[in-house]
Amino acid sequence: MGNDRPETGVMRQKVSRRASIAAGVFGFGGWSLSDLLRAEAKAGVGRSERAIINIHLDGGPPHLDTIDPKPDAPVEIRGEFGSIDTTLPGFRVTELMPQVASIAERFVFIRSLVGSAGAHDAFQCQSGYAARDLKGLGGRPAVGCVLSRLYSDVEASSPAFIDLMQGRPLVRNSARPGFLGPAYQPFRPDISRLFHRELESGMKGELARLGKDHSVSLTLNPQLTYERVGNRQSLLQGLDRLRRESDSSGSMDAMDSFSRQAMEILTSGRLAKALDLENENPAVLARYTAASQSAGRQSTTSEGPEAARKFLLARRLIEAGARCVSVSISDFDTHSDNFPRMRNLMPIVDHGLHALVTDLDERGMLDQVSIVVWGEFGRTPRIDPKTGGRHHWPQAGPALLAGGGMRTGQVIGATDRLGEDVISRAVQYKDIFATLYHNLGIDAKNLTINDPQGRPQYLLDAGDVLSEVT
Repeated sequence: MGNDRPETGVMRQKVSRRASIAAGVFGFGGWSLSDLLRAEAKAGVGRSERAIINIHLDGGPPHLDTIDPKPDAPVEIRGEFGSIDTTLPGFRVTELMPQVASIAERFVFIRSLVGSAGAHDAFQCQSGYAARDLKGLGGRPAVGCVLSRLYSDVEASSPAFIDLMQGRPLVRNSARPGFLGPAYQPFRPDISRLFHRELESGMKGELARLGKDHSVSLTLNPQLTYERVGNRQSLLQGLDRLRRESDSSGSMDAMDSFSRQAMEILTSGRLAKALDLENENPAVLARYTAASQSAGRQSTTSEGPEAARKFLLARRLIEAGARCVSVSISDFDTHSDNFPRMRNLMPIVDHGLHALVTDLDERGMLDQVSIVVWGEFGRTPRIDPKTGGRHHWPQAGPALLAGGGMRTGQVIGATDRLGEDVISRAVQYKDIFATLYHNLGIDAKNLTINDPQGRPQYLLDAGDVLSEVT
């Protein structure tokens, strides 16, 4: 289903300077990171403003109860939700998504996501890879960690990659740097004071084993001046020089990177301001706050209406200089009571997505920021008669794309009449990542980064850019 809006001049045809540089080299063998940086420096390419907001629907969203309803299927398949029209002719979504339906022309709806690893781990939604891939070398890096490697600037006031997924820095590390090493791990602030999220027992155990103090100060002690901090940093670097020269793990480089970055964060205050919603315009806060849900039932591990403000944080962090922000909304693991839980939870996501996309558009940021919304897998078309739940279903899952200069207003792929199997235009996780990288001007199947053994590894070993949207 195509977008009927006319193309306006160069808006859809423009190519970033990074992409134009790459166009003359990609296709003639792998291009290394150093090649890319040298070419950019020669061409005078500065820091791009393009970025990614990666929204993870934690637990695996049911495709039949979101963007792939089956109103003509038997009741034990279709469930209790009706479907509603959208602004795209002939395309319907569940009744739980009226706000997304009202701006459907700004999204790409993918109903045919396949290739799930079938694991309750957001890593595949962070990298495109299963967790076991290159495990002997430390594993594959998450996309945000790759962007940290490509774009890190020790003088930047914000880390390139900020992970808000579980809202706590030491639990469920799904966005891992893999073989890139600890220097490129995401910055994971503690936002639990802003958003109540009851953790699963396994997560609570992780935190208990790691201690109580999980917060990181984002402001400089007023008794320390910039000069005093700089002098201390120089002294420590001098003392550590011999250890650094003999270190093969990358730990010392990581410490140096963290120290330099911490100094910029502490002295600029820009990141702390972005994470502080207390001084935000009340009208903006209201825009990003979903209505209190009296319908359905909020599960113990699900979040409340204020969770839509996570999307506001993501926008503010992109404005502060982040290149990738990961956000999660919990809890879509609806093995029981699927319908009351979805009736309570999905309107929060619906509200947040509408607020984010329209806000970015009004600020002139939407073409620069790629948004992806997805989970680990879909959920069983057939409802469990004993629990009223839907279980894991890796055979088919939903995803939404928006922004990033993509041609939106499209529906890609389809499942059969019961939502069991994909019958047209199967889309792999790596296809989504190829598209996200493309939106940043990066050809991920031709750009390489060396692993710890010095061998070049392509950012993606498979996957094709979605031709429909580029």
